Amino acid sequence: MCPYMKILLFPTIVALVAGVGVFLWGGAAALMLFLLLATLETTLSFDNAVVNAKILTRMSALWQQRFLTWGILIAVFGTRLVLPVLIVAAAAWLTPWAVVQLALFDPVQYGEHLRHAHVSIAAFGSAFLLLVSLKYFFNDRKTVHWIKSVERLLSRWGGIEAIEIALVLLILLGASFLAPHEAAAILAAGLVGVVLFIVIQGFADVFESGAEHATEVATKASVALFVYLNVLDSAFSLDGVVAAFAITTSVLIIVAGLGVGALFVRSFTLMLVRAKTLDTLVYLEHGAHYAILGLAIAMLVGIFVHVPEVITGLVGFVFIALAYLSSRREYLKQTA
Repeated sequence: MCPYMKILLFPTIVALVAGVGVFLWGGAAALMLFLLLATLETTLSFDNAVVNAKILTRMSALWQQRFLTWGILIAVFGTRLVLPVLIVAAAAWLTPWAVVQLALFDPVQYGEHLRHAHVSIAAFGSAFLLLVSLKYFFNDRKTVHWIKSVERLLSRWGGIEAIEIALVLLILLGASFLAPHEAAAILAAGLVGVVLFIVIQGFADVFESGAEHATEVATKASVALFVYLNVLDSAFSLDGVVAAFAITTSVLIIVAGLGVGALFVRSFTLMLVRAKTLDTLVYLEHGAHYAILGLAIAMLVGIFVHVPEVITGLVGFVFIALAYLSSRREYLKQTA
């Protein structure tokens, strides 16, 4: 077996066990919903895998493995179970225990509360993801450009300190004026996303530049980047949790399906790192950040009008596919 394919063995076993459990619990219909959610989570999150892979290259091998083991527990139980409960509790002024009871015994009502919290979720996620993508493009030290006319211009503007933060804050302010009844939720949740990005990114930079020894750098930076990756996963996935209630109101099926999908995405991420895929496909990272920018814009627009998940997924797929083709063409040109 290919050593990189061995990474997929664990998520495949988990998927089979979870699938059998869902089938025994709810029959064939529940199994089909589980497979649909797992497939959607896996296919629509490939841009997340590419960005995660680039960050993982800055982490030690030990923390790369912890990203797949400890991280998946955070992804399944934290992002897809605990965090939605806390968001619903804050938005509906309920205790977390009351929300847990709703999730277990009245999932329809729980889904309604979660949808009512959509504005806060979208504001947080869009602010965080906008910063992820804009920080990549507003970089005056960036020398490799895919869409050259656009990226060269953005790279030059990157010389202005914290321009991406200023731009995101202005976007949040504009959104609050367009939705005055939701202004407080937009600004509060959006600012949480901005502050969280600044703090985590800052810790990673400080650890990488301030430690005295290479092992100390790797360990301290890996911890900060591990936290950053899990927050990034939350920003990607929270809107998907809300959308999952349009497919089924069963919390068990949602957690199982999205959890298995998240495990496959993290395994693909590790495969990209171990195979050094981003070293040969030079524009794949660019395509992923364009896809993230598209997702962030879709989440922001989703505050005002409904944006179907399929559109968001197609935008990401198109950017990733085009970036892959451009990367292959560039690789063949350089090796000819």
